[in-house]
Amino acid sequence: MLSYQFYNLVHILGIILIMMALGGIALTAGGAAERNPTWTRRSVAVLQGMGIFLILLGGFGMLARLGIMHGSGWPGWLWVKVGVWATLAAIAFLPYRFPATARPLLLVVPALGGLAAYMAIYKPL
Repeated sequence: MLSYQFYNLVHILGIILIMMALGGIALTAGGAAERNPTWTRRSVAVLQGMGIFLILLGGFGMLARLGIMHGSGWPGWLWVKVGVWATLAAIAFLPYRFPATARPLLLVVPALGGLAAYMAIYKPL
């Protein structure tokens, strides 16, 4: 069995990858990727996909170590975190469709990450 600390490390690595990918999306969606747009979009999509996978793997591994079982009711803080990560997974497509949303993304992404961290640390709900 893997330890809680290992799953925490995997979770944090996933967070770093998704934040890096979303920052790259926000910077390149506004037109900075004209030289090689296919390579750029593919690279950040891979980083984002790997980040989401690692966040889920680490998060659910930590839940197992905390004793939160499948089928039991999830606490409110966990629902908020799942909602935040689902939003961050879906928000990546927005700047490519609507380039005007790229700049606000640079503010929204850290705020959502901070909300998820707050929920994980303090578990207020």
